[in-house]
Amino acid sequence: MTSPAPRAVRVAGPADVTALVDLIESAYRGERARAGWTHEADLLDGQRTDPEMVSAAVTARDGVVLVLAEQDAPVACCQLERRDDHVYFGMFAVSPGRQGGGLGRELLAEAERYAREQWHAGEMRMTVIVQRDDLIAWYERRGYTRTGERSAFPYGDERFGLPRRPDLAFETLRRKLG
Repeated sequence: MTSPAPRAVRVAGPADVTALVDLIESAYRGERARAGWTHEADLLDGQRTDPEMVSAAVTARDGVVLVLAEQDAPVACCQLERRDDHVYFGMFAVSPGRQGGGLGRELLAEAERYAREQWHAGEMRMTVIVQRDDLIAWYERRGYTRTGERSAFPYGDERFGLPRRPDLAFETLRRKLG
């Protein structure tokens, strides 16, 4: 029996941008994404992100992008951004062929630890497309609660995709860290 490849969570740098864009796109859009369960391919076409958005997240003064890597290749990532009274969690992606194996849970726990220990954050928040009942349920099993706060999907801004339906919106989920 072979042992699993060594994994490490690290803070992403500018050299990671190309690989992160590919990882995020593969997890959310197009046929590659359908290999996993977290895709948005039935809700949105077009891009999920681009090099400029990922580069901005990687170099942000009040944020980091965490990468879960195996043999230095990213298999999962997330963005953390310090805000006034919480840390925002976003850009969460797990390689489609690796979803369902605990990598997402592992990285989410590390993101919460990072926010709590590095920034002394008391709360993590995120937004999830309201039509993603399965994904919302996954977060609820990890202690996140629905707030009822909704925000509009950025229709007309192709940087975030091409909606396949007219009723997309985001809901804020939150979890106390402590």
